[in-house]
Amino acid sequence: MLWRTPEGEIRALEDRCMHRGAPLSLGRCVGKGLRCSYHGLVFDDGGQVVQIPGRDSAPPQARVRSFPAVDRHGWIWVWMGEAERASPDRIPDMMPLDTPDYHLGPSTYDFDAEARLVRENLLDYSHIPFLHADSFGISEDWATTPVGLTELDDGVEYRRWVLDQPLVPGSPLRMDVYSVFSLRVPGIIRLWNGYYPLGTAAELDHGVPPEDYPGVKNVNSSSQAVTPMTDKTTRYFFSWGPRKDCGDETIRDGLIAIAGMAFAEDKIMVEAQQREFDRAPERGLLALPSDEGINTYRKVMARFLREAGELGDA
Repeated sequence: MLWRTPEGEIRALEDRCMHRGAPLSLGRCVGKGLRCSYHGLVFDDGGQVVQIPGRDSAPPQARVRSFPAVDRHGWIWVWMGEAERASPDRIPDMMPLDTPDYHLGPSTYDFDAEARLVRENLLDYSHIPFLHADSFGISEDWATTPVGLTELDDGVEYRRWVLDQPLVPGSPLRMDVYSVFSLRVPGIIRLWNGYYPLGTAAELDHGVPPEDYPGVKNVNSSSQAVTPMTDKTTRYFFSWGPRKDCGDETIRDGLIAIAGMAFAEDKIMVEAQQREFDRAPERGLLALPSDEGINTYRKVMARFLREAGELGDA
């Protein structure tokens, strides 16, 4: 559970009072501490009980686990491993909702499936034209155009041009689209799309478009996080919106609505996958070339887990 001290600092504790198991998230703030609403025990911001009604002192074992927590980029980041290994410097750059140059809006989506399946669905661009024909409505070029894949120290990144695409589904205006997608351990996503005049990709030799490249009609950005809630439930945090010189709040709300439709489609498929894997876990799967990003991310994640396990933190 999370709360802020009077100075605005974030604190995170295990959400279970060690007395009678009451959720501390049902408590209330008292100064820098937190009072359990069941029997009135007061915890300091490190999880130690400092007051028990009717007693002069609290025993040292009257405590709950605390977790390092940081408020950064408009998100709360909690480290749930060994406290001494927490490293805020490893938090990737994200776009907070109040980013000055963008109109960004948030949403959350819940899946009855393990986080691995949700992450791998997002890594698999080849499914988008087929599963999301009714929401995104984009061409099969998004499944067949080669992806520039880079293995990062903490994840993977895709970069690619997709040529001669409608500005929006059904629009007669055709554009070249430059798309950047990254997924970092344990499930942090950045997405950026820019729509440029036809011929831009060739003019730039399929390189990175300059930030001030003329003629861009649509730029949008998204920050996302795939967060395990239990072994087989996942919460997906999501923000999306246009750059202010390419759209307004109406465009932002439309993007969020389209994303909601797409994630409802994802939810049906990913939860069906989970049921099938639970039913027949011994059955193998066919690998395709489009799985390269998934396989690379698995390799990076496995390395992180091995390193954690060697230190007793897995």
